[in-house]
Amino acid sequence: MSADTSAPTGLPLASPDAVRPEVRGFKPYSPGLSIDEIRDRYGLAHVIKLASNENPLGTSPVVRHTLRHKADLAFRYAQSGNPRLTAAIAAHHGVPAERVVAGNGSDEIIDLIVRVRAVPGVHNVVAFNPCFSIYELQTRLAGVEFRQAPLAADFSFDWDGLLALVDDATAVVFVTTPDNPSGFCPPVADLERLARALPPGCLLVVDEAYMDFCGDEAAHSLLSRIDEFPNLAVLRTFSKSFGLAGLRLGYGILPVQLADYLRRVRLPFSVNILAEEAGMAALADDVFRAETLRVTAEGRDALTAGLTALGCHVYPSKANFLMFRPAPSPPSAPSVGGAAHLFEELLRRGIIIRPLKSYGLPDLLRVSVGSPDENAAFLKAAGEIMSHA
Repeated sequence: MSADTSAPTGLPLASPDAVRPEVRGFKPYSPGLSIDEIRDRYGLAHVIKLASNENPLGTSPVVRHTLRHKADLAFRYAQSGNPRLTAAIAAHHGVPAERVVAGNGSDEIIDLIVRVRAVPGVHNVVAFNPCFSIYELQTRLAGVEFRQAPLAADFSFDWDGLLALVDDATAVVFVTTPDNPSGFCPPVADLERLARALPPGCLLVVDEAYMDFCGDEAAHSLLSRIDEFPNLAVLRTFSKSFGLAGLRLGYGILPVQLADYLRRVRLPFSVNILAEEAGMAALADDVFRAETLRVTAEGRDALTAGLTALGCHVYPSKANFLMFRPAPSPPSAPSVGGAAHLFEELLRRGIIIRPLKSYGLPDLLRVSVGSPDENAAFLKAAGEIMSHA
């Protein structure tokens, strides 16, 4: 007897109505253009990618050595729960290991928090607008109401506006700091006030994917004081300063009971064995991380100065990227110039940055901090394009 594969509604599986209503309006997450895509499109031999906030130095030599020597383990499953990795993360931050949950990128931790904490039809989730799209996508997929408070005009956080959306049914509040795409990073006192102002049943999730680049974590992060806040969870990633974006590895530092529930429902082996080995090696390589932070800070300053000199408005950033508004179009050619024009012309020259139309910011662009040579090539090309316009 064959299995019954019909949809619960009795409709053909090919019908758009054969999926949950929450899914029908979804669009695929767009991570930006790839190097191969632009190389093939324009017949280029060399392409620079400054669109995805990846590490300007690539991957640590220690990690590369580890991956080469651990490659023969690829046929093995990782140990359940990745206890060696979570112990290394806990030691790195000085927190108990039972607070740490590793995931297939911090995206997995976000998804699990929403599904474990929020009940469809009962709870809501709150964040700023714009925000990291995964907060909204996973909340809507779970069938939970998603509320957003607009940022202030200068892209700082309107805390009163955010709190106005919070009620006793708010299960989770997401805050990203430094924020993406602006790079804004509020003082730690603001986060402390927010954590204390939330209802007792509301979890504050502070996504610190870019916190490594802020220059002074004590001034901007509550992680070192996490024991003071029973409703606080902090997310971090190996994708940025540790240079492991392609291996998909992130983690949450959570209240102990919540961490236990996430471990219970996390998909088995979601963190693969090579990502685990690479994560432990990356944590041990202080030299590479320090050099990454130095190169990024210097590059951020150079890009800020260069774009400002070109007449662009550059927003202050504590992350490894800058958001900017290109110089105004000249009165003689009002149809030439602007964010879309600069983005497309850079692509033709083999330089990929990030347009922010998907964030609802069509007049702005985001550029990742690259190596000194990549930053110089971007500034040179941007100057030529805007000068020609």
